[in-house]
Amino acid sequence: MKIDILTLFPKMFDGFLSESIIKRAIEKSLVEINIINFRDYSPYKNKQVDDYAFGGGAGMILMCEPIFNAVNALKTDDSYVIITSPRGNTYNQKKANILKNKKHIILVCGHYEGFDERIYSLADEIISVGNYVLTGGEIPSMAITDSIVRLLPGVINEESLVSESFNDEYYDYPVYTKPRVYNDLEVPEVLLSGNHKLINEYRETERKKIQNKD
Repeated sequence: MKIDILTLFPKMFDGFLSESIIKRAIEKSLVEINIINFRDYSPYKNKQVDDYAFGGGAGMILMCEPIFNAVNALKTDDSYVIITSPRGNTYNQKKANILKNKKHIILVCGHYEGFDERIYSLADEIISVGNYVLTGGEIPSMAITDSIVRLLPGVINEESLVSESFNDEYYDYPVYTKPRVYNDLEVPEVLLSGNHKLINEYRETERKKIQNKD
């Protein structure tokens, strides 16, 4: 899979790409992730990417040319263009499982007071990561990328993926490790029994309890 992320702030991705699972997936050539500054695609001498809104209003609006130029330069027949925006469909695990099958994803990060409305015509899909306001689309694009990459074959142990939260209507079951007792808090005896039938039944029951607390 190839993921191109269009942003005005490439350095925000330095840690994201150089740590943990994402780093290992890149090193193993399981995914190619490119961070692209769409300011480089501005046709203006001063590399301008934003301007005041027609009709007035607060803040600056991202202009068409830099983003259209960048997307058109990168796009192929296999590309799927996603714009992150509060107006989009709320992201979830089901969507992550769909996107993991795409060959090439282009993520466009917004900033300032938003996109010129015509930019949305580039999108195959508009995605929101929740009903709150962020400074820009960089953090949402990281969340989307992370959720997709970890599902790619070879990135994470298959057994770990099977029992994860959101694979059905329930969260993952509670887990414990050493020590067996900590601050008078004990590991449930059933997990120490070696009886895998009872352990599985216990875990399934606990998953439902956690869900019902919501």
